[in-house]
Amino acid sequence: MRTGPLRPKSPSRKRSAAMAVTGILVAALSAVSLVSCGSDDDDSGDTAATRTRTAPNTADFSGTAPSALESLAESVQASLSAVASSVSARASEFEASVSAEVARANAAAQEQLKDVEGRGNATADVSLTGKPRADTGGLLAVVVNITNSTDQTASYAVQVDFKDSDGNVVETRYVGAEDLEPGERAQPLAISRKPPEPQLTASIAKAQRY
Repeated sequence: MRTGPLRPKSPSRKRSAAMAVTGILVAALSAVSLVSCGSDDDDSGDTAATRTRTAPNTADFSGTAPSALESLAESVQASLSAVASSVSARASEFEASVSAEVARANAAAQEQLKDVEGRGNATADVSLTGKPRADTGGLLAVVVNITNSTDQTASYAVQVDFKDSDGNVVETRYVGAEDLEPGERAQPLAISRKPPEPQLTASIAKAQRY
C-alpha cells in the first residue's frame, strides 16, 4: 500500500480527455443540423408543390366574365320596373275605391253646376288641401273641404280645375256633398288622372249650394 503523496495527472492526459469530449459534442451538433436541414427542405418542397397544384389554369377558361356594372344596371332596371308596376296598380285601386263611394254625389254635382254662371254662391264655404301622393298611389289628389255655414241643411257641388304652369286648364273634376247639417263638414277628394309631370295646380272654379 502506497503511503506517499498523490501525484497530479499529467497535462497531456487532461488535453486528451477534453479533445475527446469536444469531438463528441461536434458530432452530435452536426447530426442535429443535418436533420433540421432535411426537414426544412422537405417542408419547402411540399409547400411549393401545394402552390403549384392549387394555382388555376387560365388556359382552360372560356368565354368572358359578366361585367359587374352590367349586372348592377340590370338589377336596378328590374327593380324600377317592379316599382312602376306596383305604383300604377295602387293608383288604379285607390281611384276605383274612392269613385265607388262618391260616384253618385259627383255626378249630381256636375249636373247642378251645368247651368251655374260665374263661380257660384258657395265659394266661401269651400277650400282645398293637398294630399300626399304616398296616400293616393302616386296620383295628384286634393281634399275639397266643404262646410255648411248656413243654418239649414244644404247640399254642395264643386268644380275643381287642374291647371298647368301657364294657367291653362288641362283637366276638370266635380265633387259633391249632400244633405249637410248646419255646421257639418264634408271632405271629398278631387283626383287628377294626368301624369305626375308636368306638375299641375288645383283651384276651385265653381262652388254651388243648393
